[in-house]
Amino acid sequence: MSNPTQTPAAAPDREAIAPAPNPLGLDGIEFIEYATAKPQALGQVLEMMGFRPIARHRSREVMLYRQGGMNVIVDAHIPALPGAGAPGDKPVLAAVALRVRDAAAAHAHALEKGAWAVPPRVEVMELNIPAIHGVGTSRIYFIDRYAQFSIYDVDFVPIPTVDQHPPEVAGLHFFGLVQYIGTDRSDDWTEFYRELLGFVELPAGQRFGILPKGRILRSPCPAGSTFYLQLIEPDASVLEVEGEESLQRIGLGCPDVLAAVAELGQRGVEFIESRGVHTEGRGALTRTWMGSVSFELVHNAR
Repeated sequence: MSNPTQTPAAAPDREAIAPAPNPLGLDGIEFIEYATAKPQALGQVLEMMGFRPIARHRSREVMLYRQGGMNVIVDAHIPALPGAGAPGDKPVLAAVALRVRDAAAAHAHALEKGAWAVPPRVEVMELNIPAIHGVGTSRIYFIDRYAQFSIYDVDFVPIPTVDQHPPEVAGLHFFGLVQYIGTDRSDDWTEFYRELLGFVELPAGQRFGILPKGRILRSPCPAGSTFYLQLIEPDASVLEVEGEESLQRIGLGCPDVLAAVAELGQRGVEFIESRGVHTEGRGALTRTWMGSVSFELVHNAR
């Protein structure tokens, strides 16, 4: 995940880029979801990163983790529908939920632009959250209940005695997602996110980072909730890119990368130090757990 930089004439923050139209009223990330058959092992990784389990789903094997303003869902539920795939041992980034002004209107807009709808699988006492297909087998949810009331008020039961709002570690917050794509597919995915969600591509000179390759797209969210997508083709990374197109890892912003690395290191988090990737003030990359789970830190002060 690469962080936008300023040209000499730019203002001193990343929001200096001209605002993009925001037809959906996009307002940041509500949650990111992992699917796995080993939820306890993934939970241990998340707790090392500063997340805390705060609630359980009412009817499914699903746990909600939180730190600061970030929500991560760990889904180990085996779908009841015939032909639905069960989670595997290796965690996958299965979904991202986007805050929008009106979920039904956002869903209708996306379908009008050519998105594929995800059939609802609502059980008793559950909300019907509209969704479309994202990269690979992932889903993009639209959520408009995130202020006074939230989706968790209906679908989840708080864990007794647990702080429902654990503080963030070292100022960590969602910065974005890294998506691995096929060769020569950058234009296709750029159009997808632009047409459906209003993302804009950043000029190459306005970004940098420890993994600076690929294409960066910025969400049209207002200041304070903006996030980024990094599209990486197989030959566009210093790391090996394998497998099919998918969401690869979460990018976490922090005001001081080196301080965050030190604090997370005390919690047992290890970072990659190699010839091609190493920790520095603008970013760092954790080791990979469970064969697929890693996090990228990016210098970013909100």
